Amino acid sequence: MDKSPEEQAVEKKISQYQNRQKILLNKKRTEEHRARTHRLIGRGAILEAVFPAVVDMEGEEVKAFLIALSRLPGAWKLTEKPLETGGEK
Repeated sequence: MDKSPEEQAVEKKISQYQNRQKILLNKKRTEEHRARTHRLIGRGAILEAVFPAVVDMEGEEVKAFLIALSRLPGAWKLTEKPLETGGEK
């Protein structure tokens, strides 16, 4: 049985809306990816500025360095400071 012109028009609109949704979701993912990349690059630049020795380290060495820093007495207390000053997670 053939579909009526009204049914065809509705199906076409549904298809258009589904495609528009896919486009918007892809755009959202792309923007989130760009924001994350920008944030990571910025934080990496800060890390290198504060600790110039990490420039010559491999990824695992940087990780070990940061873990060692995190184990210093009082290190975790410092990570709580932004929460105390009104920062939100």
